[in-house]
Amino acid sequence: MMDVEKMLNKLKYRKPTILGEEQIRNFAILIPLIQTEKGIEVLFEVRSFEMRSQPGDVCFPGGKMDPTDASAKAGAIRETTEELGVSASSIRNVVALDYIVGDYGAHIYPFVGELTDFTKMTLNEAEVAEVFTVPLQYFIDTDPDVYRVRFEAVPEDDFPFDLIQGGENYNWRPREIPEYFYQYEGRVIWGLTARMMRHFATKILAEIQP
Repeated sequence: MMDVEKMLNKLKYRKPTILGEEQIRNFAILIPLIQTEKGIEVLFEVRSFEMRSQPGDVCFPGGKMDPTDASAKAGAIRETTEELGVSASSIRNVVALDYIVGDYGAHIYPFVGELTDFTKMTLNEAEVAEVFTVPLQYFIDTDPDVYRVRFEAVPEDDFPFDLIQGGENYNWRPREIPEYFYQYEGRVIWGLTARMMRHFATKILAEIQP
């Protein structure tokens, strides 16, 4: 017969993780800042139109972390060097922002850092169609348009309604998320990219204001 105290003592020094951690996909992203004569600019990518996932969307450098990445920060720097064709030494003062628990079992680790020698970029054409910059002040001064996306629960055809209270009339709770949209000189920045930019330009910068 199992003893409660002995069982819990054996679990006492176990380090908790995330339930289902082995199924989580981890992504690392960098918000590149450029110092110019006009002030601080934010660099964005336009995804290659040949890509199967989100072709033509505006995004930041980044992607799925590699098992060889020493950390999420290392992953963000590696992805930036691969996509923009810059050296790791040209990416400095990289700091972490709040990470995101995304949809579809993904965790996103955003970072912000300074990109120097940006005139020497050699874009990876397989992933990046072009790059452009937007003044950071624009995001500080501008509220994005906000639209909401509603996710409904759709059980499978053979779902066992007879096993739950309410059966087919069970009161599922639909989920709703906000989607942010910025429009700047004909460019549309939306989705996760806009969400990270909004977070950085409002909450994070507000924390360091005198």
